[in-house]
Amino acid sequence: MSKIARHSAQTLPPLTDAQKAALKALAELPDEAIEIGDIPELSKDDWRHAVRGRFYRPVKQQITARIDADVLAWLKAPGKGYQARLNAILRREMLAQRRQRS
Repeated sequence: MSKIARHSAQTLPPLTDAQKAALKALAELPDEAIEIGDIPELSKDDWRHAVRGRFYRPVKQQITARIDADVLAWLKAPGKGYQARLNAILRREMLAQRRQRS
């Protein structure tokens, strides 16, 4: 039976100096110098179920905000998750304004 090590971002061991140097060297390579011949080309069918931004998670920032009591009651009425609903409403408005400006 083999042991499988499981890590999260918080439990990963720190990179060694050699690993940091190797990553830096890779990052500095121009695109043309990276060998991609062993990577299969993807067809349109491979992308059929792709979802843009599926794994994107924006950084959250804790704030204190004052909002009208009736607005808060409305946000809380459907149950748990009122902060996520508030964030979704604000994001929708932010994106709409960005679309209007561009």
